[in-house]
Amino acid sequence: MSTGTPTEGIAADNGKIPELVIISGMSGAGRSTAAKCLEDLGWFVVDNLPPALIPTMVDLGARSQGNVARIAVVVDVRGRRFFDNLRESLADLAAKQVTRRIVFLEASDNALVRRFESVRRPHPLQGDGRIVDGIEAERDLLRELRGDADLVIDTSSLNVHELRAKMDAQFAGDEEPELRATVMSFGYKYGLPVDADLVVDCRFLPNPHWVPELRPFTGTSAEVSDYVFNQPGAKEFLDRYSELLQLIATGYRREGKRYVTIAVGCTGGKHRSVAMSERLGRRLAAEGVETVVVHRDMGRE
Repeated sequence: MSTGTPTEGIAADNGKIPELVIISGMSGAGRSTAAKCLEDLGWFVVDNLPPALIPTMVDLGARSQGNVARIAVVVDVRGRRFFDNLRESLADLAAKQVTRRIVFLEASDNALVRRFESVRRPHPLQGDGRIVDGIEAERDLLRELRGDADLVIDTSSLNVHELRAKMDAQFAGDEEPELRATVMSFGYKYGLPVDADLVVDCRFLPNPHWVPELRPFTGTSAEVSDYVFNQPGAKEFLDRYSELLQLIATGYRREGKRYVTIAVGCTGGKHRSVAMSERLGRRLAAEGVETVVVHRDMGRE
């Protein structure tokens, strides 16, 4: 009888180790929706699995003769011991060279409060306090896990369909690309995207908003795009930032980071950032990076 740990069993069994995704994040931020999306894509999804059992689940997948090739585990951190178990399981998996990815669902305090109030349910950590007290306690418990996440998705302004589209964009492909990028335009007046890995500012370029014939259009139109890229420094900025991203992408691949969100901002998120995001997205795609371009604030004005 074997006395090895579950992950030692994986090595001894010589089965194919399944892909593993851990879904976590703030309560009310969309963990269940993200899990349902992966389930629809053919993943074997386990909700609220105790973290100590994650290596066992991976072991069972490896012994399934290929029937369980992709596993998604939903975990929420409600206590310090729970988090310690998760950290120990992740260290165990890493020691046995099991590849795992962490998807972290994030949302603003205001968005989370609205969601809990709309369903008339307390936050699981609020106790006798307010909803905001529970949110603050959960953020504190999840801070380290969020820092370790491979993919952070801010759902503050996303509906269910938009969140599913983001998950599909990251996980629907048959073959995992080396690096996937989301290029997101945004308006500074609406706040910084909290899920951005890199932020770049296009407000150094003249604003088409002050050109009456261009004001009604967006950066997706040829008229606005041509105006933006005919300004001094625009093309040079795109060229040099693209070169910088090549260097960063090489480091991300070396460190095993597979997802990056690049936020491109201007004042309102309608003209300059949209035009720059479109060009940058095409540049990255031409260099072999699977790229999704989204415009967070276009149409909000």
